[in-house]
Amino acid sequence: MEWEAVIGLEVHAQLLTASKIFCGCATNYGAAPNTQVCEVCLGMPGSLPVLNRKALEYALKMALATNCRVNPESVFARKNYFYPDLPKGYQISQYELPLAEHGHLDIKVNGGLKRIGITRIHLEEDAGKLIHSESRPVSFVDFNRTGVPLIEIVSEPDLRSPEEAVEYLKGLRNILLYLEICNGNLEEGSFRCDANISLRPVGARELGVKVELKNMNSFRFIKAALEFESKRQRAWLAADREIVQETRLWDAAQHQTMSMRGKEEAHDYRYFPDPDLAPVRISEEYKEEIRKSLPELPAAKLNRFLKEYGLPEYDAEFLTSVKDWADYFENVVKEFPHPKKVSNLLIWGLPLYSAKFRNGKVSRQNFAKVLSFVEQGTISLNIAKTVLEEMIESGKDPETIIKEKGLAQISDTGALEALAREIISANPKEAADYRAGKSKVLGFFVGQLMRRTQGQANPQLANEIFQKLLR
Repeated sequence: MEWEAVIGLEVHAQLLTASKIFCGCATNYGAAPNTQVCEVCLGMPGSLPVLNRKALEYALKMALATNCRVNPESVFARKNYFYPDLPKGYQISQYELPLAEHGHLDIKVNGGLKRIGITRIHLEEDAGKLIHSESRPVSFVDFNRTGVPLIEIVSEPDLRSPEEAVEYLKGLRNILLYLEICNGNLEEGSFRCDANISLRPVGARELGVKVELKNMNSFRFIKAALEFESKRQRAWLAADREIVQETRLWDAAQHQTMSMRGKEEAHDYRYFPDPDLAPVRISEEYKEEIRKSLPELPAAKLNRFLKEYGLPEYDAEFLTSVKDWADYFENVVKEFPHPKKVSNLLIWGLPLYSAKFRNGKVSRQNFAKVLSFVEQGTISLNIAKTVLEEMIESGKDPETIIKEKGLAQISDTGALEALAREIISANPKEAADYRAGKSKVLGFFVGQLMRRTQGQANPQLANEIFQKLLR
């Protein structure tokens, strides 16, 4: 029997507010344990929560950016369970009446677009963090994270492969980054994902028994965990073994999932409306105010880059995959209005030096100057990369670097022709091959000349000289 995977994702994104969702405690990452707590986030008797308006605003931005229907009224509920990192004995979340529902995100699959449904987006508070001792059989609890504002984004079970799941997650993360409401850091846990996966016969409509996967803190691990679990369930079904509904942890060291506990159902948490928090009512006016504040989102920017700048799809996708890269590209194009040439050099440099670009080591004006020098024939494209590397390291302007290091392109026809004659004399076999019709040998000669001049020869002129001398 052929099986297909059915995957749904529950994504938690930490909102970039200065204070927690129901109190004024700071949300700074990495502070000393239990220094960012108060009676409200610790659930002391008599303390009352107050909703952070900025957290609500950020959640609404994500809801609108993902085409969700914002409910005019939503209700906070208490999710009851006992765990050492949950000081109140319950988590304030939303259940029956969430903030937003019925959205979608389009992802690229096999060269086309596939629509992934979003069941709901709701606000909730984070729990604390357990720290396990490596030297003793004890654990410590840090409540700093307790009460940090989260949005939970729950997808429909529309994903059919680990690759689709990762594409969806990257799309969600990119929107959050464009909105500037979450830093998207998987390692720090500010963007994290639980995955539900089941198998069913190809063509069937009923869902199989689902397994929840946790403890995946990178896109690579998410993909690996889903691949492993899909293979494990296939093997069990082939052996007529029953799939158990459970929660499993991804063990990165063993490269496998491990059983953790039975999977809870909603009734296990005994949800009920939080009596200390009033319902959240969203007016049409406020919703439209938030909608108007949205920036240009990744999909819209991608389409604009294709149309306005005439970029190939790969270039446009690469540049819009990070908001800072897209902004930098557009700023350089204002100085040097040749989009494809700007894109070519950026796509080479950004993966290597993206952090230093973002730190302002290379201004848009200086980047444009480098391209102008290539255009004028002052330096070659290869030398431009050397100049760019030096700019990133030293912060110097391109003119200074070219002058100090003697990187100006050699365009003296007489000097290059003399070197070309020497190279032809030293390589008679290659010269004979070229004259016999093996035109690709021309590249060998140009390469020899580039090495002799340490990459400073004008490559176009070099080609012309060898074509003339090898007739």
